[in-house]
Amino acid sequence: MIYYPLLKMKEMGIESVLIVSGREHIGDFLKLLGSGVNFGLKINYEIQEKAGGIAQALSLAQDFVGREKMAVILGDNIFEDDLSSALNSFNKSSKKAHIFLKEVDHPQSYGVPRFENERIIEIIEKPIKAPSNFAVTGCYFYTPDVFSYIRKLSPSDRGELEISDVNDYYVQSGEITYSILNKFWGDCGESLDQLMEVSKYVRKSGL
Repeated sequence: MIYYPLLKMKEMGIESVLIVSGREHIGDFLKLLGSGVNFGLKINYEIQEKAGGIAQALSLAQDFVGREKMAVILGDNIFEDDLSSALNSFNKSSKKAHIFLKEVDHPQSYGVPRFENERIIEIIEKPIKAPSNFAVTGCYFYTPDVFSYIRKLSPSDRGELEISDVNDYYVQSGEITYSILNKFWGDCGESLDQLMEVSKYVRKSGL
């Protein structure tokens, strides 16, 4: 799975990547990917000592990112859409965050945006009753001030620092933009059904 996010990063023109993983898996990634030279990338590694959520994993990238804008992509997500133009627009924008939405059959499994006249006014993590049919997918663009906000987060009921809370912060501050994906998106970590859908897509597309 890790190949697909890496190739998507390369497609966006990104040359330097940080992989954040748990201690039990980081050695496998290092053995598989090495320095990234075979992908035309420079790959660095960071250990997430315990499962503290996506936002907590992102916080470990602060030294790597420095003062640059960043693209974050989850290792179990596959995107067919080309995300390059969105990244180029974000790099030219004064906004501080950008997310990608996809219309899905079961949005309750994801962070879900609530709209008002096509403007996102709230993002809710795994709502019982979804306010829209859109899911926030596993790719996000941020400016480096995201690390300051993550330090202010409190763990959710799951004991994790939620990336939906980060995105909702930018919604409430009016600093977020979004794109709607038109092509295939799959999240292998969501369910066995999603894993099967991704497998069928990969076989069909020849990726």
